[in-house]
Amino acid sequence: QVQLVESGGGSVQAGGSLRLSCAGSGFSYSGRRLAWFRQAPGKEREGVATIRDDGVPELFAKFVEGRFTISRDNDKNLLFLQMNNLKPEDTATYYCAAASGALPRATFAPGLYNYWGQGTQVTVSS
Repeated sequence: QVQLVESGGGSVQAGGSLRLSCAGSGFSYSGRRLAWFRQAPGKEREGVATIRDDGVPELFAKFVEGRFTISRDNDKNLLFLQMNNLKPEDTATYYCAAASGALPRATFAPGLYNYWGQGTQVTVSS
């Protein structure tokens, strides 16, 4: 059974940090582009960051502004998002996603990611 499970969310004050993890099972992360998305209440889901199958981070949303780092461990089927200097506007449910393949071009097109986690809530207070 294919499954993506996010963890590491929580409540922090502005300026704080969180590290999100995404554990995959039932399939391999190898050879796939991975990504983090988020969705705030009343807003559409938006891409946060993607990472190539070889571990090179690509395509960060403008709002990241150098505050977030995406990484992966293919051997352990893990994806990470280190979030620093969090702002109240970062409050959202964060989702990890795996594409069907490497996807030669970085993209946040949700239709190209065929496996999704259930999300982990991040709440940042001012």
